[in-house]
Amino acid sequence: MRRRNFLKKTMLGTAGLSVSGSLTLCSDTSLSSPGKPAIFGGNPVRTDPFLSWPVIQENDEKAWMQVLQAKKWFRMEGDYVKQFEKEFSRLMGSKDCLATANGTSSLLTSLNALGVGPGDEVIVPPYTFVATINVVLLQYALPIFVDTDPTTFQIDAQKLEGAITERTRCIIPVHLGGSSADLDTILKIAARHKLPVIEDACQAHLGEWRSKRLGTWGDAGCFSFQVSKNLSSGEGGAIISDNLELIDRCFSFHSNGAERKRSPGFSYHGKGTNVRMTEFQGALLLQQMTRLEEQSHLREQNAAYLTEQLKQIPGIHPAKSYAGCTRNAYHLYMFRYDQAQFAGLSRDRFVKALGAEGIPCSRGYSPLNKEPFLKSTLNSRGYLAVYPRERIDRYFKNNDCPENDRLCQEAGWFTQNMLLGTRSDMDQIAEAIRKLSHHAGDLAGG
Repeated sequence: MRRRNFLKKTMLGTAGLSVSGSLTLCSDTSLSSPGKPAIFGGNPVRTDPFLSWPVIQENDEKAWMQVLQAKKWFRMEGDYVKQFEKEFSRLMGSKDCLATANGTSSLLTSLNALGVGPGDEVIVPPYTFVATINVVLLQYALPIFVDTDPTTFQIDAQKLEGAITERTRCIIPVHLGGSSADLDTILKIAARHKLPVIEDACQAHLGEWRSKRLGTWGDAGCFSFQVSKNLSSGEGGAIISDNLELIDRCFSFHSNGAERKRSPGFSYHGKGTNVRMTEFQGALLLQQMTRLEEQSHLREQNAAYLTEQLKQIPGIHPAKSYAGCTRNAYHLYMFRYDQAQFAGLSRDRFVKALGAEGIPCSRGYSPLNKEPFLKSTLNSRGYLAVYPRERIDRYFKNNDCPENDRLCQEAGWFTQNMLLGTRSDMDQIAEAIRKLSHHAGDLAGG
């Protein structure tokens, strides 16, 4: 009940929105005489922690205990995972859904169901969580990186077609942070080249493109329910699709090659592994879903309010969304930091000083295309058994993503739980950044 009352209070904290939905900003949007930075011994802007995550309520514990007492913990015996699949499919507007052990396994299962394997190429962005390329590497395929659009943090769809070759087998756009990749352009190019699209929507629960849920546009949409995600069960994942045959193939792979309609005894449809969701995860997700919409709406309101404040601070550039993105899920609040506008204050020093003010901030991803493990993997015995040495050498010569390199030096993130607070919490985030801007010269020199 305490958590429920907290969310109600935070919703009341957004009363600055007018009936029309326009934003009313705090009247004091600049500090006349900000105090000494906390990193120099001054008083921090904020001393209270942001809302902890995940949010737990009484219904979570009740559902968990029901599974425990029923002793039907396996998805083939119980009903919770099956019910979650039905409810999540309905929520997303897809024809079918398959729950998996985690988001990584949802991507891996989808690639296997599409027949991606050794010798194939899969187009991916360089600015994403490592799982997006790990699943490609597990198939002994080549991840082909397409540079980032730094204004949106998404894959630059305008550069996509130039990366397609006769070996391209699939495109995996990532809806990073809960916003959408440029699906109009991506899907048009994919259709022209007859390539399947797997939407990595692991961070994009309830996000939309042209008022239709992310994950429902491509051949498959993959989601993660890892503990940090907006819908969480600690670990967990799901695949949604309107292609029922594809979901059947996904089911077979995710359950050691068994057919979806099980026959008596031990018989198998093809190769596979075990990445099934447990009944505990299914039950927890069903309960977490009951407040997903309310939480998502609150994140949207707070993000919009925060953006209007941060846009007024020179050197802070909130990530933009494409015009077709009609709803941003805000798993991350992303922005670019221009140190030239902060008297040369490095991003690392900025992030440290912001943390001292009570505002935790992440530096975001490093360039995946430059990760050392990628070179060692592609030069491994297994890869060299599939690809000629010349092909591997050529791969690294054509692996530059300069815009992404720059973004990785400028990015800053606030996590989704920070957007579940009150309007005053957003004011404090902006106040702390204005404070650092005012003292940037001293911070850069100190």
